[in-house]
Amino acid sequence: MPRFLFFIFLISNLSLAQITVLDSVSKFPVSYATISFGDGQGIFADDEGMFVFNTKLYPDVDSLFVSAIGFKNIAVATNQLPKQLFMTASTDELDEVVVIGNILNRKFKIETLKPYLDDDYYNCWLPTIESEIAVYFPKTTNKDQELSSIIFPIALESKDWKKRKRSNSDKKKFSTLFKVQFYANDHGLPGQVLTYETIVFRATEEDGDSYELNVEDYNLHMPEDGFFVSIQAMGYTDKSGKLLPNKKYKEIKSKNGVVKIPTNFRPLLPFTNQIKDKNTFIKRVFINGNNWVKFDKGNGFESSLLKRELYNYGIGLKYKTFKEN
Repeated sequence: MPRFLFFIFLISNLSLAQITVLDSVSKFPVSYATISFGDGQGIFADDEGMFVFNTKLYPDVDSLFVSAIGFKNIAVATNQLPKQLFMTASTDELDEVVVIGNILNRKFKIETLKPYLDDDYYNCWLPTIESEIAVYFPKTTNKDQELSSIIFPIALESKDWKKRKRSNSDKKKFSTLFKVQFYANDHGLPGQVLTYETIVFRATEEDGDSYELNVEDYNLHMPEDGFFVSIQAMGYTDKSGKLLPNKKYKEIKSKNGVVKIPTNFRPLLPFTNQIKDKNTFIKRVFINGNNWVKFDKGNGFESSLLKRELYNYGIGLKYKTFKEN
């Protein structure tokens, strides 16, 4: 028995690697770094820069590509994985960031752009970690505006399918970590990031139909040509909010062999047809090219949402509109 247990322990250690991503200068963890496999798959590091790579789950992967905002990308072979990966700050990118300080002693009015909520499962996007969703918001006034909070619509699933239309039905439990980013408008597409802060939040069924994220500490002012706010599922967490090593795809046997299907994470994200313009864009984070595409017919999306004329994820905003001096 002892020899058998030792053998199991040895095999598990050979197939499982725990790696930490660190800043090469400060030696601090690079929180929530993206680890791409280069073939449409990937995982994320947690808040301490740690991720687990399992060769049993990814036997055909020979290289990892690590990226994080503000750092230069690195590549490493899976057969030579060290316990620590060091990333170097990208000074060229950091120099482009414009920091806007707090505006003191100015009167302002709080304004709200309400989110579009929906509890119909068939009107919802199923989040996967390789898909980032960005929504464009134009600036509608020449006055200075500062973002206060972002309201993300979410849809809850009933435990009992027959009772799914009842508001008081018991809901399925979940605890999912999301990453949020803000982008400048680059000729109608998400461009330069507006902050290098890592912004994440954990959503559970207790949040109800939406999650409101306070962003006042980031001093985000509305650019003249508008901006994009994005959301991306990072995976399930434990009760304390710690990111778990989730399996990122399901294997389904077909006539042509095993097909890998991205794992869907809860909660669902409701889409709407109540917005006049098509302001939602999708990026497949781990797929080569990593380019933004408008969520619209004819752009390569095979989605039932488009068939139902549901083109937008209806994010809401709260912002301060400052009065003129």
